[in-house]
Amino acid sequence: MLQKTDLTVGPITSTMLRFALPMILGNLLQQFYNVADTFIVGQFLGANALAAVGSSYTLMTFLTSILLGLCMGSGALFSIRFGQGDFDGLRKQIALSFVLIFGFTVILNLLAFLCIDPMMRLLSVPLEVYDLMRQYLLIVFCGIGGTFLYNYCACFLRAVGNSSVPLFFLGIAAVLNVVLDVALVVGIPFGVGGAAFATCFAQWVSGIGLFWYSLKKMPRLRPRAGDLCFHKENILEISRFSLLTCMQQSVMNFGILMVQGLVNRFGAVVMAAFAAGVKIDSFAYMPVQDFGNAFSTFIAQNYGAGKTERIRKGIKSAVICAVSFSLLVSALVFVFAKLLLLLFVQAKEEAILAEGVRYLRIEGAFYWGIGGLFLLYGLYRAMERPGMSLVLTVISLGTRVALSYLLSSVPAIGVVGIWWSVPIGWMLADAVGILYYRKLQKGKHRKRE
Repeated sequence: MLQKTDLTVGPITSTMLRFALPMILGNLLQQFYNVADTFIVGQFLGANALAAVGSSYTLMTFLTSILLGLCMGSGALFSIRFGQGDFDGLRKQIALSFVLIFGFTVILNLLAFLCIDPMMRLLSVPLEVYDLMRQYLLIVFCGIGGTFLYNYCACFLRAVGNSSVPLFFLGIAAVLNVVLDVALVVGIPFGVGGAAFATCFAQWVSGIGLFWYSLKKMPRLRPRAGDLCFHKENILEISRFSLLTCMQQSVMNFGILMVQGLVNRFGAVVMAAFAAGVKIDSFAYMPVQDFGNAFSTFIAQNYGAGKTERIRKGIKSAVICAVSFSLLVSALVFVFAKLLLLLFVQAKEEAILAEGVRYLRIEGAFYWGIGGLFLLYGLYRAMERPGMSLVLTVISLGTRVALSYLLSSVPAIGVVGIWWSVPIGWMLADAVGILYYRKLQKGKHRKRE
């Protein structure tokens, strides 16, 4: 059977939620990869090791976001073709995009190894953390190929309505990652290198497993001889979706990387607080981020099928769901900030806990802002306007980076200025995205008249 969930028919809210649930659970498990490292490293190896792994996570997120953006862009195109029922065109796009993104992955992986020291200097990594972070990264970089395989196959399967199988393979990898973390950090004292190996190995398991499934279980969409066509039109179409989405994802995470570099200047205590806070952030708004991706697939399939009214109702339903969830999570994070931080930070590290609580109570109060932004990203990607998603990201991250450097340079504000710059960037981008959508709708209304 080609798909698990047909997003072009049935009740809108329950259909979207049912499709989004495996994606949410899957990405929560994916976050478990680095969180397992952070928890075990923080509890057994100390504050410097925690700072090293946390900063490595920010850099790895930036690098893998490039690949994720390429895969997500192709996935949006796959959804549109699937909604149109154009299976021949879909197979050709699958073959061509796989070859192009695979080639890019090889280049990216080589550059990561060659540029590891310049990247760490750019991040202003303190000397007491430098060697630990370098050791961790050299091993984790070996898993970039596995990350590509998993994300490409996951985006392809979700595009045709199958969001449950990626969850299955990711679940296996997450369990394996935790078991290896315990064995190689607690049992056999390999330090941060053991945590890095656990993450790398788990990434390859999930990637190869999902690739095998896609080849064996989706014969109708398996590329055939002659499907790989390097025609200019095909390359341009895939490039327009993939590269713009890649730029949107990488710009978003490059901005975060720049903020990480600024945070590092405040020393190991602030680095460790930020590392722990970011992990909690990831869990807190990851569900609404994945709901935004599911929403994007919903819009893309219905856009391909020409169901305009269903799209309009889907947008209204998605906004209600995303905002309601974000407000609930904001309340929980605000109240339980310290307890959440204690999952990653030892109780005796009072300075780290105090800074982490301050970070979470500022960020956490505005999760609805990032929730709305995820919906806008998905909407414009699905409506063949990935460039607008990039514009919103530039606004959000540009504001965040500029304000971070500006406010933190004021002695009376300091690091708190970095924390406040984030929700301000979210809200500004939300406002621009909503105004642009209203402009599009008014333009369509005038054309009908």
